[in-house]
Amino acid sequence: MKIRKPYVANAFYAGTKAELTDQITECFTHRLGPGAVPKPTKDGARKILGFVAPHAGYMYSGPVAAHDYAQLAADGAPDAVVILGPNHTGAGSGVSILTQGSWETPLGVASIDSTLAEKIRKSSNILDEDETAHLTEHSIEVQLPFTQFLYGDKIKFVPICMMMQDLQTSREIAQAIAEQMTDKHIVVIASSDFTHYEPHEVASRNDRTAITAITALDSSKLNELGETNRVTMCGYGPITTLMEVAKLKGNVQPKLLSYQTSGDITNDKSAVVGYAAILFSSE
Repeated sequence: MKIRKPYVANAFYAGTKAELTDQITECFTHRLGPGAVPKPTKDGARKILGFVAPHAGYMYSGPVAAHDYAQLAADGAPDAVVILGPNHTGAGSGVSILTQGSWETPLGVASIDSTLAEKIRKSSNILDEDETAHLTEHSIEVQLPFTQFLYGDKIKFVPICMMMQDLQTSREIAQAIAEQMTDKHIVVIASSDFTHYEPHEVASRNDRTAITAITALDSSKLNELGETNRVTMCGYGPITTLMEVAKLKGNVQPKLLSYQTSGDITNDKSAVVGYAAILFSSE
């Protein structure tokens, strides 16, 4: 079985098991994080449908992402996670899924849920099996060490990389995912940063507009903000897909867990990137 080697280890996150374990621990205990390292439970309520998580370097966005994963730890291990990420590289097809193989990080090897991935692929005409899009893309990779930190190799995943982020594409992918949620607890992770390289005050104002649309499940509004670059978030398509899954499943309430910018870490607020952790769970 083919193993994808880590591409952004030693860059976006630490490159050895010991260093990465310490780094993720620090994300949880950071002043901007949830405050403590969670103890994963085996038998939680399993009310989480998914969450929005940032994908920058852990030194910048890790404490915000840790809020999501603290909730996941308390909710109980899902049967699988579907990780939706934007395509930053321009490589590969418009919407790329992998149905076979494993991905390696310094914390171990995470296996693709081949059965689930193949069912999702077959449920949509726009999902292509395409390794090229995933080889050097970081948006999905950076989520895996967090799931491995909590649950080791117990959680399998499905990677979907979105170059096409229009509303219809998001709705089609959401339908394909939602159809597989009848007999398995699947958590959808929408990997995205928010405003890029604007002053802190501008970024915070623009991002609040996007967060308001997300928590209202207003997919059309969020898509408009992303497509027009009114909010320069890179993964509005993955987020819109999660929102559409939530609407298909019903009884789901999005909740903002944390919002910060890189300026809150570096104290340089002249040109920042925004990060948000937004939880989607049943009421």
